[in-house]
Amino acid sequence: MASRLPSSLPHRLSLLSKTSPPQHHYLLLAPSRLDHSRFKCRAGETGFFTRLGRLIKEKAKSDVDKLFSGFSKTRDNLAVVDELLLYWNLADTDRVLDELEEALLVSDFGPKITIKIVESLREDIAAGKLKSGSEIKDALKKSVLDLLTIKGKTELQLGYRKPAVVIIVGVNGGGKTTSLGKLAYRLKNGGAKVLMAAGDTFRAAAGDQLEIWAERTGCEIVVAEKEKAKAASVISQAVKTGKEQGYDVVLCDTSGRLHTNYSLMEELIACKKAVTKVMPGAPNEILLVLDGTTGLNMLPQAREFNEIVGITGLILTKLDGSARGGCVVSVVNELGIPIKFVGVGEGVEDLQPFDAEAFVNAIFS
Repeated sequence: MASRLPSSLPHRLSLLSKTSPPQHHYLLLAPSRLDHSRFKCRAGETGFFTRLGRLIKEKAKSDVDKLFSGFSKTRDNLAVVDELLLYWNLADTDRVLDELEEALLVSDFGPKITIKIVESLREDIAAGKLKSGSEIKDALKKSVLDLLTIKGKTELQLGYRKPAVVIIVGVNGGGKTTSLGKLAYRLKNGGAKVLMAAGDTFRAAAGDQLEIWAERTGCEIVVAEKEKAKAASVISQAVKTGKEQGYDVVLCDTSGRLHTNYSLMEELIACKKAVTKVMPGAPNEILLVLDGTTGLNMLPQAREFNEIVGITGLILTKLDGSARGGCVVSVVNELGIPIKFVGVGEGVEDLQPFDAEAFVNAIFS
């Protein structure tokens, strides 16, 4: 494997002690043009992760235009809502609500959520609580917002001890490795010292892909020296290194797997146990990456992953290419798991911390 490493990497450092089995892991020091003096390890300082989360959230609010443009296709689907409500009158209630129901279904809100929203509007109209099209639209937006904000915290929960450990899981092709790289970029820009773990030991190109992200973001990375190394071993070694060398966050990639392949799903359990053995109480987050273009078809995947390893948060990718943004609401409501990030573009800054209010405003502008 050493022969395939980028020639630009300055050097490699063995991570295993003399009493360990034959060497399988290296710490690869990726070159960076950034000033590393800015990124001293500060997780031990009171409130470091709290401040880090605040910085990430503030940056996301300044990038709200990206979220708005990222949901343009879903917004186009729901543009009919404004048309329906512009000249609404009480006599047209049934027709308007039927067409509103259709618009929500087309945008993949799902039948359960759609019926819940529409029937709630119908009751409030009948009770005289909603007397104009603008009031109906405000009530619609509030219903969606309420569904998104009752299922837990959308901020990363990184605890108070260093290093915080985040494991990224998902099916093949969902965007796991790319999401990890973009998350590393955000954390690094927030002042964290980040270590990546190339736990996808199944896909040949995965290590190369993550090494490129390490180089791009100025982070270090632990990879397997030999093929077919166990993912749990690579991740365990990365967490040990993070603990010994004062890293703030360890981001762990894993192999993509179908949720129906139980032997591969059990490998995730081994990875989780390996982390806990090194850092009791870790991992701090297990984030499931879901392809937003699959819409409601992502729900069975999410249920299985959650049952096996206990998902703490979701990353929904490729939503900029989908008109099915309503699936965001269904996923949160069905699974009771908060969305932490959404992917709304291919750029390094296009993995956006999820802001429920900004999302609702983006699709119902």
